[in-house]
Amino acid sequence: MATETRGDMQAMPVISAERMQGRIDAIVEAASATFSAKGFEAASIAEIARAAEVSDGLIYRYFSNKRDLLLRVLQVFYERVVADLETESARGANFRERLHHLIRRHLTNFVADRELCRLFLSEVRVAGDYKGSDIQALNRRYANVLKALIEDGIARGEVRPDVSPRLVRDVIFGAVEHISWPYVTGDGTLDVAATADTVTALICGGICLPANT
Repeated sequence: MATETRGDMQAMPVISAERMQGRIDAIVEAASATFSAKGFEAASIAEIARAAEVSDGLIYRYFSNKRDLLLRVLQVFYERVVADLETESARGANFRERLHHLIRRHLTNFVADRELCRLFLSEVRVAGDYKGSDIQALNRRYANVLKALIEDGIARGEVRPDVSPRLVRDVIFGAVEHISWPYVTGDGTLDVAATADTVTALICGGICLPANT
């Protein structure tokens, strides 16, 4: 295996970019599972290293600290759910169907990744380093999928032209977050199908033109 040397000191072996990415992916996957199981504060770098089958020191080669690793975990999570939401928002024959698919997918994310959603809401979004971060940019992209759907509904004549897409977006996401928060924190259940039906009906009853309600 090739190595880099400096004087009489031998540096660490040079590894391929593919193998390096494989190591990072393994660390992020192990961190995601550990944070989900134990929470951010209780999880340790040593536990994550054992789960990833690497040394503690190797983790610190790629991540500055535990919080830096949490942000990477959430970045990977957000990239996945943004792509899923974009796909769902394109389904359906009309605005109401597309909105229902999007709301249901948003609710499903709280169920499928409850612990990661909790970590984002309680550990990251309220932190001082959130503003201007990559995570905030991904959150905006996620939210703008819904805003774009509402704008498209207006353009197609399915949604009232006098509504504010930004306001409706915030109402929907705010309502879903409020409904989901007890479940995310371990109190109660979340009926995805019924909630999606109810929220869709309420929103369409208020903003859709008569032929589309």
